[in-house]
Amino acid sequence: MEHLSLLAFLCASIAFFAVSLVLVRQRRLTARLEEDGALMAAQLAARDQALRHLVTIGLPQMTASSARPPAAPHRALLQHTDFARDLDAVTDLFAASAEEIRAHADQSAKATLRAMMRTVQSLANEQQVVITEMQERHDDPDVLADLLRIDHMNAQLGRRVQATAVLCGSWPGLQRQASSLSDVVRGATSRIRDYLRIKLYSEPNVAVVSRAVEPVVLAVAELLDNAARHSQPSTSVEVNFQPTHNGMAIMIDDAGVAMDTEELERASALLDGRQSVDIHRLGDPPQVGFATTGVLAGRYGFRVSVDSRSPYGGVRAVVFLPSELLTTVPVDEPPHAEAAAPAPVLTSGGLPRRRRADEPAREQLLPASAPAEPSRHKAAGLGAWQRGSRSGRTVSPSASEEKDQR
Repeated sequence: MEHLSLLAFLCASIAFFAVSLVLVRQRRLTARLEEDGALMAAQLAARDQALRHLVTIGLPQMTASSARPPAAPHRALLQHTDFARDLDAVTDLFAASAEEIRAHADQSAKATLRAMMRTVQSLANEQQVVITEMQERHDDPDVLADLLRIDHMNAQLGRRVQATAVLCGSWPGLQRQASSLSDVVRGATSRIRDYLRIKLYSEPNVAVVSRAVEPVVLAVAELLDNAARHSQPSTSVEVNFQPTHNGMAIMIDDAGVAMDTEELERASALLDGRQSVDIHRLGDPPQVGFATTGVLAGRYGFRVSVDSRSPYGGVRAVVFLPSELLTTVPVDEPPHAEAAAPAPVLTSGGLPRRRRADEPAREQLLPASAPAEPSRHKAAGLGAWQRGSRSGRTVSPSASEEKDQR
């Protein structure tokens, strides 16, 4: 009997142990299944969220810019899965297609603008010829004053058209001869609205080589215009020159508001000149000044920076011209020819006026009551931009158009 009881006890113990093992195993399987189910549910939710993120955020961002969108939330749950690899393949394919479409649209827009600007530039040049002929024919002070204003406005129009054309791939044209740095700055000054606010304090005995004259004139004009527009009308914009061991620096200082970090980064990227500029991202209305300057700097081998602060709290723009772009001042153009020229005959409004051959040499220039100094200052300013304008427009149209076709 005891024997049977012991046997029954052993059988019951074995059965209990077996049941316990089955229960433990079942619990482990159940926990593992629950974990797998939770992971699958989380992955399904992550898939849905990744797709939603791609459609609502990623694709629109890639359409608007060439940068890849940030990774979707919970992307880590999809790592090393076929879904993640397929999602990356779709993203790469869409990014490549968007970049190709964007590049094609940019090229088409630039080609259209380039053709339009060539037509407008031709009309502006024809208009300039007519204005010059009228200035030669008329001696009436009021007519001459109006013609000078029209001349100046036409110079500004020509610069805007020229800058847009350069940004779209055209060439600015070829200067017929080398020009001194001071004349280059005067030519740039003649093309901006606030030309009387530009102060040139030195005239170095250095000239810019022929092929770079027009590009540097246009680049400096854009920087001068930017400095004048972003500073108070009562302040001046100073231009100085700094020789270096391997070139010459043109320094433009304004008394406006300094740029913040974001503006400096954007300006530096545009002035770098090594990347193609998307004209669709230049704002509304488009801000082409820095972009055009960067394109010219990249093409012709000079550098431009605006990351320094001027002594007056504004921005200092520096155009560095390496020695390869510099030469000596032409013999027939001494650096101080402007200062040595005889004083022009002035009208009562302070405008320069040509003297007839039959007029006496000691003509009464101004009424006795007229303030001499302001009039002389105004005349000097008008004369400067007019002389610079003539020099700055000495461009070979045939050479320019030939390059445009390349």
